[in-house]
Amino acid sequence: MRLLITVARRIHKRPLYTPTSCLSSAASCSGAATNSSLQFRDDQLVCGSTGELVQRLRGQVEVRTEFISEEEEGALMKELEPGLRKKRYEFDHWDDAIHGYRETERAQWGAVCEGVMDRLRAVAFSEGSPLLGPVHVLDLDKAGYIKPHIDSVKFCGSTIAGLSLLSDSVMRLVREDEPAEYLNLFLPRRSLYILRDQARYKFTHEILKDDESLFSGQRVPRHRRISVICRNLPV
Repeated sequence: MRLLITVARRIHKRPLYTPTSCLSSAASCSGAATNSSLQFRDDQLVCGSTGELVQRLRGQVEVRTEFISEEEEGALMKELEPGLRKKRYEFDHWDDAIHGYRETERAQWGAVCEGVMDRLRAVAFSEGSPLLGPVHVLDLDKAGYIKPHIDSVKFCGSTIAGLSLLSDSVMRLVREDEPAEYLNLFLPRRSLYILRDQARYKFTHEILKDDESLFSGQRVPRHRRISVICRNLPV
């Protein structure tokens, strides 16, 4: 499978992003999780350039910690690892959006994993929303990263949802026509992220490389990371 994304029309040279606001509904995100042993409420895992932007995109950007258990993560890895081992990590991508990756698709799951996918679909997508084909699985090497891009509207609908396996990471969203506006998302291991609507198509999204992986000024070490991704179809 070739990942159904296109690089954003303009990918800006990244300035040094230092979030000025790390707000939930009413609380300041005064600390940052640097590993999954640190616990924060789900509404404290999004920081941004301004509090107004964070509030404006509430409901369009979600991070849900511990969405799956250690046992469920193990079951997913047991099903995914044999197929991934047969592939080599690639350090170029057909549209130069990903570095250090291998990928596959999954249409059928065992009982435990199917239960996880059912739960993901129920949380992230409206009832009856048609989903894009098989589930997409993206395996990033420790040295890998995803560059800023916007998914193709030709193939993908308004929502993307992804499980993060094996490693914490930081996702960054940058407004395509105004790079001073951005969000940083802390994605703990075993969490679920969801992007909808404007957050999906007005902002590029990326997974930061290990040496740039910071959240609210705190180091978030990046290791090998597998994401299990669902998208809906365009209307």
